[in-house]
Amino acid sequence: MDSSDGSSDLLVEIIETLETCGLEDDSYQLHDYVDPDALEQLIASADENIAVQFTVEGIPLEVSPDGVNVIVEDESQSVGE
Repeated sequence: MDSSDGSSDLLVEIIETLETCGLEDDSYQLHDYVDPDALEQLIASADENIAVQFTVEGIPLEVSPDGVNVIVEDESQSVGE
């Protein structure tokens, strides 16, 4: 039962992160971009630090045991400043 709760929590966190970026939950199908069950199993079973990166509707995400983050390019490293 704990794994299904963890999966639900992970999915909710991904959806909330995407909504924070302005992506409505009815404008995409998450399973078109990543297998949510496989992602949850991978994150839950990793012995070491792991991060999975994927993009949903142009929004790059990184999912790790610590949570879901939007990948932001470091502008300080950009050329031409």
